[in-house]
Amino acid sequence: MLALAVAVRALGQQVRLCVPPNFLDWVGGYGFEVAPMGVEMRLPRSGAPATPRETMPDLITDQFESVAAAADGCDAILGANAHQYAAPSIAELAGIPYVNALYAAVALPSPDHAPPPAPAQVWTPGEPADNERRWEDTYASWNNRSLERINHNRTRLGLKPIEDVLRYVLTDHPWLAADATLGPAPTTPGRQVTQTGAWLLPDDSPLPAELQTFLDAGDPPVYLGFGSMPVTPETSRTLIAAARAAGRRIILSQGWADLGLIDDARDCIAIGDVNQQALFPRVAAVVHHGGAGTTTAAARAGSPQVVVSMFSDQFYWGSRVRALGIGSTLANAELTAQALTTALRDALTPAVAAQARTIAGQITPDGAAVAARRLVEMLA
Repeated sequence: MLALAVAVRALGQQVRLCVPPNFLDWVGGYGFEVAPMGVEMRLPRSGAPATPRETMPDLITDQFESVAAAADGCDAILGANAHQYAAPSIAELAGIPYVNALYAAVALPSPDHAPPPAPAQVWTPGEPADNERRWEDTYASWNNRSLERINHNRTRLGLKPIEDVLRYVLTDHPWLAADATLGPAPTTPGRQVTQTGAWLLPDDSPLPAELQTFLDAGDPPVYLGFGSMPVTPETSRTLIAAARAAGRRIILSQGWADLGLIDDARDCIAIGDVNQQALFPRVAAVVHHGGAGTTTAAARAGSPQVVVSMFSDQFYWGSRVRALGIGSTLANAELTAQALTTALRDALTPAVAAQARTIAGQITPDGAAVAARRLVEMLA
């Protein structure tokens, strides 16, 4: 979303963003108007929820209030992801256009694939008839969770109640903010999907000096990191053991789980947040959780990937990596040092490396600019 905001501003438009409280300083640092919405999206290092469940606010009502305040005076609203419970209603009330943007094709109801799985479940593509049945179950699940609260807030605003939450939040004209080679648009009966390409925020920040020295000191290492995923501290031992068994030096990304080194060996370095656009072209492979951003960054860099899927769209991205021949996959439930070593060796073969470089040449970097132009054209 920040990448889109930068591109929209470059076209002479003003932008206001609603973000979780822990992203206010980062987004505001780019010079945008920014408003808080919801709760912090990151767990503290202790692993306890940042907001105890018993004191969690009604996040749907919070969205109605936050989006309504932020949208005052705006000419359009663009909501990211399917959990936009309030934005379509606020746009309707204000009489302004609304666009819903998704970053993974698997979030679009389609006979081509099953819906994203519930937590602790594994995703499989499925056959068309089975996929359609599973999507109907998903529609019902969304209604059970949130239809009553959405309609309570719509009634409060003088709007008519809706009948189906997922159809309401996705609209019949969603945008797909994913690269067409990496994550092509599926068949979407009843919807007209606009695929803009992935929204990538340009990053020219240098790598830390210590990391630069490590990279220069030997053969390309393997990057290991699970981003915002709440993996256990023992995961570090599994990751490092697998990379060593594959004969590679190691860059361990600490992530939100605060993964750490297991010894003082010189073949391994732990890092915090760094510029992936600068780092990934210099590694032999990227082992990650299969988030849309990391998958796209690795594919654009031409780096082979091992996707260790945990939930939601991550299984889809893993299936795309496998289908394109640019890496290998395994589910987090199957993660052992031996299984990861096998997957890593498969990804490090010359054929996979060559295919990864080929696919990198097909990734388009201007998705945010494409989306920004469409948004401004829509306003005009």
